[in-house]
Amino acid sequence: MNDIFDKGILGVGSPDDSDAEFIPLITQEEEDDMQNAKFPEDIPILPLRNNVLFPGVVIPITVGRDKSIDLIKHANNSDKVVGVVSQKNAEVENPLKDDLHEIGTVATILRLLKMPDGSSTVIIQGKRRFKLEEISQEKPFLRGKIELLEESKTPKENKEFTAIIQSMKELSLKIIKESPNIPSEAQFAIKNIDSPSFLTNFISANMNADVATKQKMLEEMNLKKRAMSVLEHLTLEAQQLEMRNEIQTRVKVDLDKQQREYFLNQQIKTIQEELGGNPQEQDVEKMRERAKKKQWTTKVDEIFHKELNRLQRMNPQGAEYTVQLNYLDLLLDLPWDDYTKDNLDLNRAKKILERDHYGLEKVKKRILEYLAVLKLKKDMKSPILCFYGPPGVGKTSLGKSIAEALGRKYVRMSLGGIHDESEIRGHRKTYIGAMPGRVMQNLKKAGKSNPVFVLDEIDKISRSNHGDPSSAMLEVLDPEQNDEFYDNYIETEYDLSKVLFIATANDLSTIQGPLRDRMELIEVSGYTVEEKIEIAKRHLVPNQIAEHGIKKSDISIGKATLEKLIEEYTHESGVRGLDKAVAKLVRNRARQIAMEEEFKKSIAAKDLVDIMGPGRPKTKYANNNVAGVVTGLAWTSMGGDILFIESSMAKGKGKLTLTGNLGDVMKESATIALQFLKAHHDWLDLDANVFNKYDVHMHVPEGATPKDGPSAGITMLTSLASLFTQRKVKKNIAMTGEITLRGDVLPVGGIKEKILAAKRADIKELILCEKNKQDIDEINEEYLKGLSFHFVSNMREVLDIALSNQKVKDALTVQ
Repeated sequence: MNDIFDKGILGVGSPDDSDAEFIPLITQEEEDDMQNAKFPEDIPILPLRNNVLFPGVVIPITVGRDKSIDLIKHANNSDKVVGVVSQKNAEVENPLKDDLHEIGTVATILRLLKMPDGSSTVIIQGKRRFKLEEISQEKPFLRGKIELLEESKTPKENKEFTAIIQSMKELSLKIIKESPNIPSEAQFAIKNIDSPSFLTNFISANMNADVATKQKMLEEMNLKKRAMSVLEHLTLEAQQLEMRNEIQTRVKVDLDKQQREYFLNQQIKTIQEELGGNPQEQDVEKMRERAKKKQWTTKVDEIFHKELNRLQRMNPQGAEYTVQLNYLDLLLDLPWDDYTKDNLDLNRAKKILERDHYGLEKVKKRILEYLAVLKLKKDMKSPILCFYGPPGVGKTSLGKSIAEALGRKYVRMSLGGIHDESEIRGHRKTYIGAMPGRVMQNLKKAGKSNPVFVLDEIDKISRSNHGDPSSAMLEVLDPEQNDEFYDNYIETEYDLSKVLFIATANDLSTIQGPLRDRMELIEVSGYTVEEKIEIAKRHLVPNQIAEHGIKKSDISIGKATLEKLIEEYTHESGVRGLDKAVAKLVRNRARQIAMEEEFKKSIAAKDLVDIMGPGRPKTKYANNNVAGVVTGLAWTSMGGDILFIESSMAKGKGKLTLTGNLGDVMKESATIALQFLKAHHDWLDLDANVFNKYDVHMHVPEGATPKDGPSAGITMLTSLASLFTQRKVKKNIAMTGEITLRGDVLPVGGIKEKILAAKRADIKELILCEKNKQDIDEINEEYLKGLSFHFVSNMREVLDIALSNQKVKDALTVQ
């Protein structure tokens, strides 16, 4: 039965022409009068959205449409007769004949009420059924020509009909009694209706059925058939009510939160089964349909369907059900054998690389080589490229350019600080909160099996008691193994051989040897001042102007300004700090524009002090007035730098003291240098005993900064030789190279960064190992202007070049 009974004698309908009922009672005489009543052939037509009016039934209707309001006012002021017809579609705002059902009910207005919200509520009573022949008027409201229909007579002495009516009354009373939403007073109405016709109409109007069902009952002119139809619906409603009550009885004991959820789910399940649908089965069926479209191997297909069948047997309320569902969803979301078609237009790729990055010729050449081979061979295992170099030189952004050039998807995975092996390989799905590894997660995100996959900061991976992620990366980055990469969560192999992995690193020394061996190392060295100026003009300044909302015509930063900005306000190999400095200039101009201050379009170099504050002049070469002070070249993860090695002595017993936060390798270089001088004192015309009469103290300034590595070997040798001979070191000279006990000079790395550091310090001459000459040949000649190079192979050559014949004081003697 409809839940309108809980609203009392008079309910309130929906805001627009909907209705709610109160309990009416009529006498047999009134019913006979209604059946014999005569009405005009042309009457106003009132469309109902969500209800059906039956003869004899009284309902209140809240009218909101302008046409309906006009109609009710007109009818109320005249004969109070309206024709009530239900709409076929409740959404239609201005219904015409095609939008209305043919059969309706003539009604009379009993009362018209004005509501506080401005709407009107009219109480009407159905009188006789009619057929709507045609619409005779559309404005200001509908009028129509009708044909009154004869009501069927109540069958007399028909035992079957009597039984139907009795069953209908008993079922109604049972539903009212067992339903918690219907007040018991409703039984009074049912018990006091004697007319079978009115009882059928009354129950039809109030039963829990949709508009279409009620309309069919209204259209059924045979009273016996109509009563039988009502009985069928009441029987179904009673069965559903009994089923709900049965479920409530089962779960009523000690209902806590979990039991309440179970109860609600059982109700939903029962209703869905009645409606012919089961969410679990629907999920399984959707997964089967998705699986048909996947391009995976037979093995994966077997695993999927095996696990899907397992899901069907699980209880949806169990904890494992969600785990299994997530697992199958992941299998369907992964792009098995789904690849992006590569764009192998090498000229286009070259233009994109040139557009996005200035310089980096070696890197661009290697990328074009890869594309060329891929174009000729059509299919190849992707290499594992590792771009290493100082921060801010564009290693990570190269990945985006490569992805655009190839037409592939781009994904980036930051490895900085990862210390759990399961971040790479995933967890076994039996654990609570298990997830696939980040490699698989990113492939799912990419949606293709051959993206450009940037492994950022691969040198920052750490290890812990949860395993070693570096070792887990070995399988990912081995072209011979990664076609069968095994993720613990997926529990089957996945082909990563088509993925173009690009790793980035600042310091190769912290990368595990076997892992480093699996990658092709490509150095992305720092930029010269000239390159930084070009990068700023082409990329940094335009980007910052766009980001800060000003126009290009509002600001101009010249070459001289950029050069001063680079030399005095940044100290780096890359351009990240320069980008921040440019942003500060642009922000200052944005403030001036916003505050309507006067300004010159061009920012001159002299204006930087006012905007940026005082700069830090570049590191200058130290003078050579003191013996034992030598300029060396160093490489750090932040790029190249110069360092000074100072030596002093005092009478003693030949003790060597080293300070300046030096590492073991650097300390060993100092010991080798001193030992070599002792063995070859005759080169410098020194007395062999002088080394036993003086204590030597060697210091490397900036003592708070840790320093290590073999590249300061020849610098330390020169410092000691200058100290013992008291010969000055030549002006504006710096050096780098490793030494051996036999007197050989070995090559070192980071040459380009060291040369850039030397240029920043106004050094004119450099001493390098002969084998480092090939590194110089790879540098653009334009960036080497003003520098002269001395390539040496042994220590004697170093001393001959570095030491001048000018002495600070006489050489040390043995007293």
